[in-house]
Amino acid sequence: MTHHILLTFVAFVISALCGFVMIPQIMNFCKSKNLYDMPNGRKVHKTAVPRLGGLSFMPSMLLAFFLAVSMMDQITGTNQVTVSTWTCCFFISLLLIYGVGIIDDLIGLDAKTKFVVQIIAASLLPASGLFINNLYGFFGIHEIPFWLGAPLTVFMIVFIDNAINIIDGIDGLAGGLSFLALSGFLYCFINEGMFTYSILIAGLMGVVLSYLYFNIWGDSAKNRKIFMGDSGSLTLGFILGFLFVKYAMYNPCVMPYHKDGLMISLTMLIVPMFDVVRVVIMRLRHRCPLFQADKNHIHHKLMRAGFNQHQALICILILAVSFTLINTLLTIICDMGMTYTILIDIVIFFIFNYMVNKAIEQNNGLAFMVTEK
Repeated sequence: MTHHILLTFVAFVISALCGFVMIPQIMNFCKSKNLYDMPNGRKVHKTAVPRLGGLSFMPSMLLAFFLAVSMMDQITGTNQVTVSTWTCCFFISLLLIYGVGIIDDLIGLDAKTKFVVQIIAASLLPASGLFINNLYGFFGIHEIPFWLGAPLTVFMIVFIDNAINIIDGIDGLAGGLSFLALSGFLYCFINEGMFTYSILIAGLMGVVLSYLYFNIWGDSAKNRKIFMGDSGSLTLGFILGFLFVKYAMYNPCVMPYHKDGLMISLTMLIVPMFDVVRVVIMRLRHRCPLFQADKNHIHHKLMRAGFNQHQALICILILAVSFTLINTLLTIICDMGMTYTILIDIVIFFIFNYMVNKAIEQNNGLAFMVTEK
């Protein structure tokens, strides 16, 4: 086990180094081709910033993964990676999402095209046998059949993918929340002895960390700041969706039954998921277009309440960590069921949102801004 944990760390370091090498080259490429994310009325940044940071994610992750796995094979003398049907489908799906993200960053794609590709990519996973097959007592439901689990799996993956994409609105937010979620999944998979997954996760965490360095502390005036773009947010979201399903799926051949499996997976991503649901409800309530961008996400509201970008980032990350600690206490220590845990989470998020709305009102702002035409 010590060797496996060491190789997980090796994958993290290799990926981080790849990120620190690749990202400056990407920034130079963006400068030479004039590939910038331009400021507008909805966006927070005030200067043009390169938007292809996510281009480094998949190559860095895969290089770190294959190098670490090859080392693991050398140490153990056995082949640690089994190439199954769903493994192939996962990488094909990931390549589809990554490619669509790059195309969108370079020339732009309409939302409908991206949505269709997301559904196709997500559908390959249940088609290969990877799907949510147990709700672990949520509303009294446990094991569910394929015909119900397959569409639920596709919905959750597409939902998570878009939640990460949508919340990528201020420096470090999508990357920071993804890093926290990946850290949680890393612990879970190491705890289950599923080290191939932990190496893959660490391989992604390394490059995300290097990206965060340039994204948060980079100076746009010196061409040392970058955004991940859709190539990054869609890739991150899809991998997190895959990890959500993989850990939530009950497979006695791989790991024992955990009554908290689905709740743990949900907790890792609860802030971006809850925020999307809240925004959709508010748009319906105010009769605004559901799929038109606005300034009503959690980071926009915190900034209207008087927070700057870094303060809003820290506040949201603390909220995400708080949910993790609270749900750990409720589900593992207090042995509370998933239904009641989620209800408590909803109440906490409602109270948080209420407090933010009050702060916005005191700052003479609007709690909800009408969708811009």
